[in-house]
Amino acid sequence: MIPTRRILTVVAAATLALSTSVALAGAAQAAEGDQPAQVSVVHGIPGQAVDVYVNGTETVSDFAPGTVAGPLELPAGTYDLAVRAAGAPTSEAPLVAAEDAEVPAGANISVVAHLSEQGQPTLTPFVNDVGSVPAGDARLVVRHTAAAPAVDARVDGQAALSGLTNPNSAQADVAAGTVSADVVLAGTDDVVIGPASLELGEGTVNIAYAIGSANDNTLSLVTQTITGAHSAPGGVAGGSGGLADDGLPVGLGLGVLGLLVLAGSGAAWVRARS
Repeated sequence: MIPTRRILTVVAAATLALSTSVALAGAAQAAEGDQPAQVSVVHGIPGQAVDVYVNGTETVSDFAPGTVAGPLELPAGTYDLAVRAAGAPTSEAPLVAAEDAEVPAGANISVVAHLSEQGQPTLTPFVNDVGSVPAGDARLVVRHTAAAPAVDARVDGQAALSGLTNPNSAQADVAAGTVSADVVLAGTDDVVIGPASLELGEGTVNIAYAIGSANDNTLSLVTQTITGAHSAPGGVAGGSGGLADDGLPVGLGLGVLGLLVLAGSGAAWVRARS
């Protein structure tokens, strides 16, 4: 195992702030007010450019595989999401869709259009942990969103996150710096993705998505970086974030309410249909 400090394994982005009291939830809700959520979209379906619709309106056009769009700034509420082949008329059935997707105020969310383990198009939401990272560290998150069996993620040749299955997520706070990362079949040294050089800046949240299909030899990594998770001297940072990949800085301030909403929500945040 790599010499990480404060390793935290998270499956499907659940178990956040489970011990926080109900009284704090009420106070946090007032503090959040009408703060919009930051919603990014990750395209992990190989070989198919798509258009993304939110409540029937085309929001992201000609979205190429292996890229990240956003963040979209959405008020808290429920939304209908649809992913269609690029240029396809709205009269045609979407590749995949989700109805009544709940977006909580102030949350930072990534919605991934990807293949299930069986190779079917699907949508999976992940709530991004943008809480403060210890000084000198970066947060590394690995998400299995590929048509492939269980995998291990390695950093500099040593297992960091093990036994990850589609569509789950795991993370660890590690020393900031440049690392070599790869993905192997669980319990083996059989490399299926990588190695790739990752620059883990201090106070950043670095998310690597395994996408594609093992059977079709299209496995690859998509990366997303969120900045602003530094620890403040003598205190805790408020948690501002932005997508460095797209050069779009975003003030976030994810508070206690966002964490409470995440607890136990996991991958059931939307009801996806293919």
